[in-house]
Amino acid sequence: MGIGRRHKLHLKGVLSLLWKAAPGWTFLSSVLLGLQAGLPLLQLYLMKLTVDAVTAAIGAPDKGVAIGQVLLLICFMGAAALAAVFLASIARVVGQAQSQVVADYVQDVIHTKSVALDLEYYENSGFYDTLHRAQQEAPHRTTNIVNGLVQVVQNSVILIGIAGLLFSCHWGITTVLFVSLLPAFFFRLKFADKIYTWQFHRSTVDRTTVYLNWLLTGQFYAKEIRLFDLGSLFIQRFRNLRHQLRKEKIGIAFRYALTELVTETCAAIAIFGSLAFIAYRTVQGAMTLGDMVMYYQAFQRGQAYLRDMLGGLAGLYEDNLFLSNFYDFLDLKSKVIEPRLSVPIPKPIIRGIVFDNVDFQYPTGEVMVLKNINLTIRPGQVVALVGENGSGKTTLVKLLCRLYDPTTGSITVDGIDLRHFETTALRREFGIIFQDYAQYQMTARENIWMGNILLQPDDKKIIEAAKYSGAHDILERLPQGYETMLGKWFGNGAELSIGQWQKVALARAFLRDAQIIVLDEPTSAMDAKAEHAVFQNFRDLASGRTAILISHRFSTIRMADSIYMLKDGRIIEEGTHEELIHYGGSYAHLFQIQSKYYR
Repeated sequence: MGIGRRHKLHLKGVLSLLWKAAPGWTFLSSVLLGLQAGLPLLQLYLMKLTVDAVTAAIGAPDKGVAIGQVLLLICFMGAAALAAVFLASIARVVGQAQSQVVADYVQDVIHTKSVALDLEYYENSGFYDTLHRAQQEAPHRTTNIVNGLVQVVQNSVILIGIAGLLFSCHWGITTVLFVSLLPAFFFRLKFADKIYTWQFHRSTVDRTTVYLNWLLTGQFYAKEIRLFDLGSLFIQRFRNLRHQLRKEKIGIAFRYALTELVTETCAAIAIFGSLAFIAYRTVQGAMTLGDMVMYYQAFQRGQAYLRDMLGGLAGLYEDNLFLSNFYDFLDLKSKVIEPRLSVPIPKPIIRGIVFDNVDFQYPTGEVMVLKNINLTIRPGQVVALVGENGSGKTTLVKLLCRLYDPTTGSITVDGIDLRHFETTALRREFGIIFQDYAQYQMTARENIWMGNILLQPDDKKIIEAAKYSGAHDILERLPQGYETMLGKWFGNGAELSIGQWQKVALARAFLRDAQIIVLDEPTSAMDAKAEHAVFQNFRDLASGRTAILISHRFSTIRMADSIYMLKDGRIIEEGTHEELIHYGGSYAHLFQIQSKYYR
């Protein structure tokens, strides 16, 4: 990925994307392009005819007829000018509409790709640089390429006509026209390379400034920043990074401005040199005054169109460089591969879930976080995973949901490897709350409905799930009940306590019509009374389902049919609560430490 592939031309891909995103607008834009291309030459020719008609009218015996011819030509010139303005106005509206449609389409492609990528990418800082560059550049760079293509094609067509016209005057003028602007073109290509390379290597710094801005202006860290007086520290860090970025970018822009001054000076000399040559030939009688005006204006306009065309080509080159970031992102491959021929999920699960000699190492890690895991979870069984932080409990659940695949070994459901199931169908069988559960800035009803969007948003099961989790009474007391916006991001939202948010997240997990319920520290923010009520309801909810509990609270895990104690990625003890207490190992030791606070 990255800088090594930046010179690859993405024009074909962009044109394909453009047609997919906005076929109607693209066709209309092409028609307008053709109509606009011929008008400048027509205007130049009408100007020549008008000047010659005025010159002839000065010495004409019948002034009335001559003036009539001049006025008629002026009317034609006015009509051509109005047509140009009319077409330009329509083209501007069409261009803006096309740009917006394409930008939205590209954003949709980025969102779709982001959701499709494996979880491992979101646990890799390098991925965030790639994502940041794609999000920052792709929408407007694609639009730039669309507009640039239109500009280059249109200017090229006009320029061919103007170059032919100037060639009829003298081949040297055509040569001067092209040579005068080539230095600026090549300098701009060099500048595009410099700014791309600079921005590529500054992605992490740029993301850091975005993060610091979020810390300073967002809700989640507002209390701590004020209590620990961190505001001035983060402001200074943000200021220093922005100063660094600004200084480097201004330095590049300054060097570009110097080269631009030199090249524009050469272009100005070419314009007035050509004017001198055309005036000399007119004085010598080689051309009429109308020819002089036409050729001079043709040279001026030709230079403008050539400058725009070369600028468009340089812009296409620059946009192509930055669009590489978008294609780098699209080139990312999922490691969790969908089966070519998927197998239906057993419904109901009869034999259970089996971890067979499972080892796992995170792609960016250096050590195995799970080692030789062997366990069986029977249908309808409540299993608890216990251990210190970092022992591998949550990782084991991630493998079960196939957010990752084992490094070695296998996980099966009724003897079928998880790799043979469609991932979406597999994950639909899990109702999960992780300890880092989401807090959606949406209505209370929507927050729970997110657990099973196959239901209607007003389904009665939403309230039932809230009752099981203990969230119902809380949500009913809100100003608009279940229709109250949660969080403070939008509208007059209501903020919940951490424990109340956890109950809402738990309701989301309970709503899912799943065979397996996974609760990762589901009541960590609740008081003892609320926790007791939740698990009283949980016994009824989990009836007939398989349940996996991860918790540090032994009051919670005592209810499990089987408990697995993990340490450093290995299962070191297993059994019921009573068996493990009788065994007197690590589990019993931790239970004694915790229980003494309740005596």
